[in-house]
Amino acid sequence: MNDSLKRVLITGGAGYVGSVLVPHLLDRGYHVTVYDILWYGADHLPQDNPNLRVIEGDIRDTARLAREFPKTDVVLHLACISNDPSFELDPKLSESINYTCFEPMVIAAKQAGVKRFVYCSSSSVYGVSDQPEVKEDHPLLPVSDYNKYKGMCEPLLFKHQAPGFTCVTIRPATVCGYGPRTRLDLSVNILTNLAVNNGKITVFGGKQLRPNLHIKDMVDAYTLMIEAPAEKIAGETFNIGYQNLSIARIAEIVRDIVREEFPGRPEVAIETTESNDPRSYHINSDKIKRALGFEAKRTIEDAVRDLCHAFKAGKLPDSLTDDRYFNVRTMKVIKAA
Repeated sequence: MNDSLKRVLITGGAGYVGSVLVPHLLDRGYHVTVYDILWYGADHLPQDNPNLRVIEGDIRDTARLAREFPKTDVVLHLACISNDPSFELDPKLSESINYTCFEPMVIAAKQAGVKRFVYCSSSSVYGVSDQPEVKEDHPLLPVSDYNKYKGMCEPLLFKHQAPGFTCVTIRPATVCGYGPRTRLDLSVNILTNLAVNNGKITVFGGKQLRPNLHIKDMVDAYTLMIEAPAEKIAGETFNIGYQNLSIARIAEIVRDIVREEFPGRPEVAIETTESNDPRSYHINSDKIKRALGFEAKRTIEDAVRDLCHAFKAGKLPDSLTDDRYFNVRTMKVIKAA
């Protein structure tokens, strides 16, 4: 750990990725501040750790957030309305969170002396592409407002790149696997939940290619963004993914792993129906391997197995019905605004 980058503020740090990332950074000796609106609570975070501060706050309140920046070396910006259905629930709300407040936050961080700003964009900014390998210079062709605003923030960040203020963007694949605040509205996790608890998987479309990333590899990538030399990441954008598989193939993997983990159960049925979601792309993650030696190492099979173990251990109760596992359902219940 670089002692000059020891104090990390994570916007949205009480979410799915944060629930695994925060304990990991604490274990490595970082002082972590989670700044989060806490729509999904914070009981899953290790709040008894003296090096963790959890602040309930809205990133749209730039003045409130800026008060934390003088005590911060690195900002990891995860907070957002984080999928298409959630975004469409209230487009104006989503635009205000995912876009409007972004550049004021970056400016406030720079003015306060923050040394590094890591922005979590999304590989979904590529939209639909028939390119066999989608690299970072591929045109951004968003098919939804969520994808569009994710992409529009990237140049706003790089406007402020300067010596002493290192700016880097990552475009992660769809995250999968178990975390203390698991989301069950992401492709691999959805299919595993249905296979284990419903005995049947419905595949929408099936031919679309989707890049995936185990949540622990996502955490390793964020840690690397904190620890990498500034000259290797300043002003750069990195794809971060691992397996690029069709939804139909993912369903087959889920079925096979559930068969292994729950022997004696009836075979999981796979049904296919039409989809109105055309997103299909095959991302290439060679750049981050060349620049930083990073390569994801955990598979979709690992993620499915981890989820199966969590179901067996009773860590995901009422997984088909409890709103807390589904972002859009939670937003409706709490009337997010």
